[in-house]
Amino acid sequence: MTIEKARRADARANRRRLIEAARAAFAEGGNVPLETIAARAGVGIGTLYRHFPKREALVEAVYRDQIDDLSAGADALLASHAPNVALRLWMDLFAEWATAKRGMVETLAAMRRSGALDFDASRREIEGILGRLLAAGREAGDLRADIDPADLRSLLAGAMAVAEDPEQAGRLFSLILDAVRSPAP
Repeated sequence: MTIEKARRADARANRRRLIEAARAAFAEGGNVPLETIAARAGVGIGTLYRHFPKREALVEAVYRDQIDDLSAGADALLASHAPNVALRLWMDLFAEWATAKRGMVETLAAMRRSGALDFDASRREIEGILGRLLAAGREAGDLRADIDPADLRSLLAGAMAVAEDPEQAGRLFSLILDAVRSPAP
């Protein structure tokens, strides 16, 4: 491996560690200092700023990474479970994603107001993931054909907004799944 390839591999590894450290820190809530994230990633603050010149850049990278994980999770679940089971398990991934955003809420809100992050595009990505899960369920006969992905996303977001704890969120998700299942013949 050339020195340049080794540097690029090291830079990619540092970026990955920074995103993972930020995800964990943001999930804990609060406005986590960037120095703390760099330390948790095992890199210096200069390395963090080389990859993410502003806090918003790091938050956006974490947010995008999480949506990518939601998409990959849906594909993996559909490959290994019946569609209705895959959908219910994916709802748990959605809950983890929503919870992990706690420490990013203020920055995400500011980015939304400034137009720095296209939340409509993110919403469409989530609805696209739900659309794949619903289509698989319709094809298998497990899920109703009249469920709109946007409506299901709204239901999930609403459940997360009102749930007092993860157990209640799970119960609400199970009720939502019951509502989207195909009626028994």
